[in-house]
Amino acid sequence: MFKWLTKGNQKYDLIAIGDTVMDCFIRLEEVTISGSGKDKKLCLNFGDKIPYQSATLVPAVGNSANASVSASRLGLKTALISNLGDDQNAEIVLNTFHQEKVGTDFITKQKNRQTNYHYVLWSGDDRTILIRHEAYDYILPNFKAPRWLYLSSLAKTTLDYHQMIADYLEKNPEVKLAFQPGTHQMNMGTEKLARIYQRTNILFCNKEEAGRILKNNNLEINDLLTGLKTLGPKIVVITDGRAGAYYSDENNDNWFLPIWPDKKPPYERTGAGDAFASTIVSALCLGKSLNEALSWGPINSAEVVQKIGAQAGLLTREQLLKKLSTRAENYQARKI
Repeated sequence: MFKWLTKGNQKYDLIAIGDTVMDCFIRLEEVTISGSGKDKKLCLNFGDKIPYQSATLVPAVGNSANASVSASRLGLKTALISNLGDDQNAEIVLNTFHQEKVGTDFITKQKNRQTNYHYVLWSGDDRTILIRHEAYDYILPNFKAPRWLYLSSLAKTTLDYHQMIADYLEKNPEVKLAFQPGTHQMNMGTEKLARIYQRTNILFCNKEEAGRILKNNNLEINDLLTGLKTLGPKIVVITDGRAGAYYSDENNDNWFLPIWPDKKPPYERTGAGDAFASTIVSALCLGKSLNEALSWGPINSAEVVQKIGAQAGLLTREQLLKKLSTRAENYQARKI
């Protein structure tokens, strides 16, 4: 069921749209990691009792939820369009958003449904996530046009919902769109989401995801940037882990940006991409140039990977600018 919900008269700088989850991080002790690259496997003895070191519950997360919290800490007036179950976890999520000053006018609690709950199997500095998305009735609110919409991960049953978002964007051309495709959105394919890609002001993905979106994993970075630009986004940003990030601007010039030179090894990597993308969008919303906005993103990513979960390490604007003031000469974008 897809319909409009009329509520909320506030004007926001940024409204994020996407699923919200509870993450339970289970720190594993006795595991074997086999293989390498895309063939890397987390191995546990079947039928055995597996010791674990700790379990940490991180509420109110998910790509778009993380983006709304990130933008709020950076001083923007933000809200989230999302769904929760009618359960105790929903109250924990809502309280978390209230503490983070994220507007909850457009978050719907649905009867006889559960709040999304994921298990994060964490070993070393990386993790495998067991996911389950509840089949919600997705409702698009009737809201005052924000400066930016931030669209990311939604359930696989939401194709019609995406068309409603596209309708909204076409009726409100002044609203800018940041699109960070999630797994199901990539699976829907570029043809079904053509209107979303064509309306996107800035697109974020990592190198592997870029190949997946374009259905070609053998392309070089410049070809990936060009291929994604042909889908319609004005700006394309591709991250490549410790190798840095690449982007194509509105003039179709391609750039490289190194990672923030933090000497500490990562503690836990969840949310690094969300922090990177949302911080850049927040900086753009604050009137920064594209190159300056791109310089903000890696700083928040470097902080997030020092904490458990996607939000604990997110900085305030004052904290981020203080770190940015210490940047080295070689921390700057260069054309490629």
